[in-house]
Amino acid sequence: MEDKYTKEELKSIRIGIISLCVILVAVFITVSHNASIERKGLGKTYNVYASFGRTDGLNVGDAVRLSGVDIGRVTSAVLDNNFRTKLTLEIDKEYKIPEDSSASIVSFGLVGGKYVEIDVGGSEDFIPAEGEISYTQDAMILEELLDRMISMGKSKQKQAPQTDAADEMLAN
Repeated sequence: MEDKYTKEELKSIRIGIISLCVILVAVFITVSHNASIERKGLGKTYNVYASFGRTDGLNVGDAVRLSGVDIGRVTSAVLDNNFRTKLTLEIDKEYKIPEDSSASIVSFGLVGGKYVEIDVGGSEDFIPAEGEISYTQDAMILEELLDRMISMGKSKQKQAPQTDAADEMLAN
């Protein structure tokens, strides 16, 4: 009986099936994580506001975390008069946020979603309902970071050959 596929074709098919399985597992994990955030019903809540220059990748409904624990969610994002994004954060009343706390937009991983992380301050006074988080840090844009790293690498490569030529001349 003749083989229908060559060894190379069988290898490609196996790699394709494995890749598909990995993608399906990643999608399942992402969907189940988002569903667990949505299932976690917040009890009584209060709103806190935070303004950011950039919120790339953050969506309404994304989590608000404090020390790694989900304490709320983003309920709206609007532009203010200075073209900054003003987020409304719905926080569970069980959690009080010190006045000198800061908020930053971080990601779950390289390809994961984003969320608002609140870094706790040391103040004994708390942000009241309808209050604002004063200290914020914008979202880090992965593409910009990669572009910077690549340009730094290229500039170092351009400098390296010149240094080698100068070293050779000094050696002679």
